[in-house]
Amino acid sequence: MTVIRVEDPADPRLADYRGLTDVALRRALEPERGLYMAEGAKVIGRAVAAGHRPRSVLVSERWLDSVAAAVDPDVEVYLAPAPLLEEVTGYQVHRGALAAMERPGLPSLTDLVRDARRVVVLEGIVDHTNVGAIFRSAAGIGADAVVVSPTCADPLYRRSVKVSMGTVFQVPWTRAESWPGALDQLRELGFEVAGLALTDDAVGLDEFAARAGERVALVMGTEGDGLTRQALAHVDEAVVIPMHGGVDSLNVAAASAVAMWALRRRP
Repeated sequence: MTVIRVEDPADPRLADYRGLTDVALRRALEPERGLYMAEGAKVIGRAVAAGHRPRSVLVSERWLDSVAAAVDPDVEVYLAPAPLLEEVTGYQVHRGALAAMERPGLPSLTDLVRDARRVVVLEGIVDHTNVGAIFRSAAGIGADAVVVSPTCADPLYRRSVKVSMGTVFQVPWTRAESWPGALDQLRELGFEVAGLALTDDAVGLDEFAARAGERVALVMGTEGDGLTRQALAHVDEAVVIPMHGGVDSLNVAAASAVAMWALRRRP
């Protein structure tokens, strides 16, 4: 492993790691530079196992051995004291390691869902924590793929990757090129498109799950307003999770887990 000790926070080799707390800046720069951030040895290991390549790694002494087991010997590893990591990134790196990963290309929607039976579609979800949590549920419960709308938060943003525990690397996903046209395309590919929404004509989740077809695409909307009217006009059916106690709905990440469980693939 190529270990390079750095002591100057202004070292130009650390450019990929600067200002990680500025969400708007990172959203612009990470796709532009063709990179994303993986935090922690476990997450870095999962990214590498999924075939993603680190451009470099920034690590504190304590976590050096863990990172060494995860990356190829030719990857440059910048070793720095914990205070320098915090100064460069703008936050405390609790797990002591960051990797600037080369961003992989995304499959077409057709290729993504070719063999899928259960697909989760995210419209305009902007909270990276929710996106990461949804991917973790998709991996754990067994959704085959995730499609994100053009306005949805980046699943490979550092916070999403961290909350997902690296499952964004194991659940196949892509970003829709057109919206809500992607819902029509899913229907043309043989999916029943269901939108989770609080509408007057929505059917209960249990009822829908009991008669759901072989291939279902479940569409989840934004944290505040839910699915847009444009998206609802392109779903086959609106579905609701029946609630009690005067609560009208769940957080989108919790709702996605409940709905995926109800619609889980059966032998």
